[in-house]
Amino acid sequence: MSILANKIDFAVIVSVKNANPNGDPLNGNRPRETYDGYGEISDVCIKRKIRNRLMDMGQPVFVQSDDKRADNFKSLKERADSVEELKAAEKAKDSEAYAKTACEKWIDVRSFGQVFAFKGSNVSIGVRGPVSVHPAFSVLPVDISSIQITKSVNSVTGDKKSSDTMGMKHTVPFGVYVFYGSINCQLAEKTGFTEEDAERIHEALKTLFENDASSARPDGSMEVCMVYWWKHDGKTGRLSSAKVHRSLHVELKEGRKLPNGSLPVRVSDYFEIRTDPLDGLNPDVYDGI
Repeated sequence: MSILANKIDFAVIVSVKNANPNGDPLNGNRPRETYDGYGEISDVCIKRKIRNRLMDMGQPVFVQSDDKRADNFKSLKERADSVEELKAAEKAKDSEAYAKTACEKWIDVRSFGQVFAFKGSNVSIGVRGPVSVHPAFSVLPVDISSIQITKSVNSVTGDKKSSDTMGMKHTVPFGVYVFYGSINCQLAEKTGFTEEDAERIHEALKTLFENDASSARPDGSMEVCMVYWWKHDGKTGRLSSAKVHRSLHVELKEGRKLPNGSLPVRVSDYFEIRTDPLDGLNPDVYDGI
């Protein structure tokens, strides 16, 4: 396996239909939105989905969610303590050996980095990962639809029927979101991130919402429409990531008006998606539209 030798930039276009792409716990779990009304999906949420897809591929992941654990460990500390090499490095207070072992063991550590600072530990280590992911924002301001949920049976046994009210459910009728990211070669050398790891990340992005269904996101309500994957010809790249990301344009077609969110919507029918030509840098495009 060879260490990544070419800088990579990427962009992902996502469509949302009658789903809550990322609830905000500080706002009654309504879909996240900016003060200007644009929908938002946090980078933490996106990386969680990437980790889940990597686990589906059989890759070892350090930060596992409780509802998708591949082992019996109930905390990150338990998972770290299960590795004898890490325990030996901690006992020796060898931060470099600890970080190296963690990167070799778990793909998400060598991809996104990780902070190892547990109560009672002899080491406090921060690993910087080469894969950076931006939050996703909608192309246009989003509408949010809210409905009240009721129940048909008592939660606990009682003499009388309890209140029917359970709470509220919020969805985005329709929205198109875009997020960007990069993979840095200098940091890849430090964590041991390989060309094969980059391809796994690429595949995870294309299938981001596989096995991700829930009552808030039914199967088919979230879709990866397109993935743009720019692979530079060297470690530093021909152009800055900012300029590469700016080359992608997702705009509502002239004269078009989005229909009601309950109607079938094809992103390509309503949005124009194009890229500016970049000198010596052409993207590999996955077109799921």
